[in-house]
Formats: sequence, C-alpha cells, structure tokens
Amino acid sequence: MTLLRCRLHFPSLYLLLGLSLSALPVWGHHTTSHRPPVLDDVGLDQRLHEPLPLDLAFRDETGARVRLEKFFGDKPVILTLVYYDCPNLCTLVLNGLLRTLRALSFTVGEQFDVVTVSIDPDNTPALAAAKKAQYIRGYGRPEAAHGWHFLTGEPDAIRRLAQAVGFRYTYDAEHDQFAHASGVMVLTPQGKLARYFYGIEYAPRDVRLGLVEAAANRIGSPIDQLLLFCYHYDPQSGTYSLVILKALRIAGVVTILLLGAFMGMMFRHDRRQKSSHEKPGAGGTG
Repeated sequence: MTLLRCRLHFPSLYLLLGLSLSALPVWGHHTTSHRPPVLDDVGLDQRLHEPLPLDLAFRDETGARVRLEKFFGDKPVILTLVYYDCPNLCTLVLNGLLRTLRALSFTVGEQFDVVTVSIDPDNTPALAAAKKAQYIRGYGRPEAAHGWHFLTGEPDAIRRLAQAVGFRYTYDAEHDQFAHASGVMVLTPQGKLARYFYGIEYAPRDVRLGLVEAAANRIGSPIDQLLLFCYHYDPQSGTYSLVILKALRIAGVVTILLLGAFMGMMFRHDRRQKSSHEKPGAGGTG
C-alpha cells in the first residue's frame, strides 16, 4: 500500500513494489526480506472510533487559515493524505477515489464532504488550488466545489494528523521524496474514524456503505439498510463482505412474503372466478 512521492523519479522497481503492496494494509510490525528498508516505517494502522484532533490548523486552497473542525459537524467526511506534486502513487490514489465518487449517486458537498491534506509542508495553497480545480473538473458536479477541500499545513500539524489516523510515512532524503501508505478513511460528522479502505481502487458499494454507516443512517435508502444487514465491514481487508446467515435469513423472509403474496392473489382470483359463474335464482309468478 506504499505510495511514492517523486520530485526525482523513484526507481521503477520500488514503484512496482509499492503498487503490489497497495492492495493490502501495511501493519507496523510486518516486514519481509523483500521490503526495501525505506518502507520499514510505512503503513496504515487503523484507529477505528478514535477522534481526530479537530483543533489542528491548516491552510485551505485560498490560503486562509482553517481548523479541521470547520469541515465536520453535518456530514460524514472522506479523508485522504497525499501530496500535490507527486506524479505517481498519490495521483493513483486521487484518481481511484475520483472514479469511485463519480460512480456514487451521493454527491460531494451534499451527502458528504472530502478533505484532502498534503503531507508535504513545502506544498503551497496555490498548488492545492490547482489540484482542486483539476479534480472538481474531473468530477463534473459543481456542488463539489464547496465540499472537496485541499489543505496544506505546517510539519507539526501534518505529523499530528497522520499519527491520529495511523498514517505512517517517511522522507527518503537520498531520493528527495516521501514513502507512505495508500488508502482513504471515512469519518463520522463528529470527526471519529469509522472506516478504512486500502489501496488505490475503492469499491463504490463499500464506500457507499461506509458513508451510510458513518452518517448513522441519515443518508442512503432502504436498500442500503438491507445491504448493511447482510454485509459486514472487515477491518483486516478494509472491505464489506457478505454475511451468509444474515443473507439467508433475508432470502427466507422474502421467499415467504412472495409466496404469501402469490397465494393471496391466487385465492382472490379463484373467488372472482367462482363469483362470475354463479347466477342469481329466477323469481316465480303466482
């Protein structure tokens, strides 16, 4: 799940390794003989149900100083940690998220917001503004301009935010770049971590269910409620999986209801048929 930042292009072997790791969570204690040393301190450790430090201050894409609390309170939030001048993995993360967002019927700025924060303290608000314009244009829904925020910050604020969400990254001085984890997080309107989705591609169904759960079912449809009954979030894989027993119960209930409705229709049909063949008795004369 490692993404690589390139002021200078990272060797292709490291990039391919990073991509191969991107589909799985990277736990802090896990290393292998094939893992480059620069990646030893890289990972994404889940902090489910933990709150963000909403008092942290950043700069938005206009250069205004804002606290994280500004982006919470009404809607669930998707959080991404990347940096804006990386042509490799960070771009893949944002592009993967963009494809998922375009597939959702939910709209950024209406049912939920997105907050993207650069881990590079050298990134400027001007760079953030350019990145925002690019992705708002690619998203194609004007409402998102008020709901997708691109932030920059000072080293301490970035470090504290990354620690709070379990996002471990390191700076590689030899190559003048960062190595870091790849994934996105869903937070509740109150700023608590609710769901993690790993890698560079995020299943629209999973992200939708994560948003519905994070919003405490204040968004979504009855179908979403049914799916949440049948699907369970697996923290290890960062995906929703089908719970067979629950699905079978739902299928059984639906079968009984359909059978009952069919029998009721047939009973009413038989009664109508019988009634139409019965004629009233003729009256006699004296």
